[in-house]
Amino acid sequence: MIEIKVEANQGASVVRLVGEIDAVAAVAVQQSVLPLAVPGCKLVLDMSSVAYMSSAGLRMLLSVYRSASARQGRIVLMGLSEELKDTMSMTGFLGYFSLADTLEGAVQSLK
Repeated sequence: MIEIKVEANQGASVVRLVGEIDAVAAVAVQQSVLPLAVPGCKLVLDMSSVAYMSSAGLRMLLSVYRSASARQGRIVLMGLSEELKDTMSMTGFLGYFSLADTLEGAVQSLK
């Protein structure tokens, strides 16, 4: 089960994710985030409360990245755990994203 909250913060859409991103949750997250990938979008995915992400979650992140990038949008992943960073690094996914530890840092990096 995943909880998804979307809010605006200084011109960026902040998507707070709480729970585990498995195959079912990845679909729900993608359905919530893709509509935010408008031209010039600024997205912050708050992953600070995500303890686990399956390969479906990685595919979802790549899909969101491609959709936003195709529209000259930008994405920052915030609060990734060391475990998720390691997994994303080993699979080559980390190179696609900017990272931030705090919301302030994430929003600043999008300016």
